[in-house]
Amino acid sequence: MQPSFNKNKAILSLLPLLTFVALFLGSGLYLQSQGVDYAFYQLPAPVAILPAIMLAFILNKGTVNQCVETFIKGAGHNNIITMCLIYLLAGAFSAVASATGGVDAVVNAGLSLIPPSLLLPGLFLIAAVVSTAMGTSMGTIGAIGPIAYAVSIKTGIDPALMAGTIVSGAMFGDNLSIISDTTIAATRTQGCEMKDKFKENLKIAVPAAILTIALLFYLTPAAQVVETKDYDIWLVLPYAFILVLAVAGLNVFVVLFSGIIFAALMGFTGSYEGASFVKDIYKGFTDMQEIFLLSMFIGGLSEFIRINGGLDYIAQKIQAITKIIAKWHRKVADQLGIAALVLTSNVCIANNTVSIIVAGPIAKKLADDGEISGKRSASLLDIFACVTQGSLPYGAQP
Repeated sequence: MQPSFNKNKAILSLLPLLTFVALFLGSGLYLQSQGVDYAFYQLPAPVAILPAIMLAFILNKGTVNQCVETFIKGAGHNNIITMCLIYLLAGAFSAVASATGGVDAVVNAGLSLIPPSLLLPGLFLIAAVVSTAMGTSMGTIGAIGPIAYAVSIKTGIDPALMAGTIVSGAMFGDNLSIISDTTIAATRTQGCEMKDKFKENLKIAVPAAILTIALLFYLTPAAQVVETKDYDIWLVLPYAFILVLAVAGLNVFVVLFSGIIFAALMGFTGSYEGASFVKDIYKGFTDMQEIFLLSMFIGGLSEFIRINGGLDYIAQKIQAITKIIAKWHRKVADQLGIAALVLTSNVCIANNTVSIIVAGPIAKKLADDGEISGKRSASLLDIFACVTQGSLPYGAQP
């Protein structure tokens, strides 16, 4: 039985969201045609959504005060506020752990363990581990990219193959990481625990990783020796610490706060200072500013769409498209719908986190209708967002 809603109101409620996507996509395509680097990242998402919010106010039948109340209700939803607070703590942990030398320690530790005959598979695994630890594919590529390029020049490995290896590993880790903004967005919009999503994700991601490693093993040329630098193994521990705590099922706020303290303590054994600790925490907060603001704005905009039946309308249309598969298996059809939804969103926006936030409420509706668990829908959102992002020629990672 389909939910009842006013079709015209539902369609009209989607115009602000389409406006946001059109502004993002249009500005990116225009700037790309002008030869601007990172064209899809020149217009900040929190700014691009402002005209869409204004349009939602205009289209909504009610006073300005009523519109403001509706917007604040959505922006202040429990899931939105929780997600934003997790962003801040995850950013702080990443900044502190990186500042203490944790990233360099993980990279050099990995390089020292790579057998010469497994150079490409080894670099894929290093990128995956670093990205899982840092929670950012861009940060991982920035940290490992220069090293990987130097290795490719020295060993004669095609730089394009090396770049593909690093990007693949980085996106794999970003997808799994419990402190990644994509994971945070996916779990909060789908209402599941991070540890459950992590375990569900492994079932899908690990087989793909094994196939990738096998292919890279085949593509690796003759044994190559890579020079490594000294590293402090203690600086690797904070990343392992938070992963163990998260998988054990501890509250995510406890996990991240403990991780920040533990990373600082490991840094204090070296040259890291208390003054730097305070500044790095704040730097981590500011690094999350854009996604923090956008999450609240999307939350407010989604409330207008929800109360006018827009989410029900989109879910109904997606189910109509997948009805052939639904005759065979309803859950498979709705899962394909979720995958197609976030894939299409990311193609337009070229930002995996933003695409998850945009598609999240609709995906939740599809998951509920199809009796799909939150951990499954969160995994699908994160996986297809990351796969798409790593494949886009105009995305930041490639």
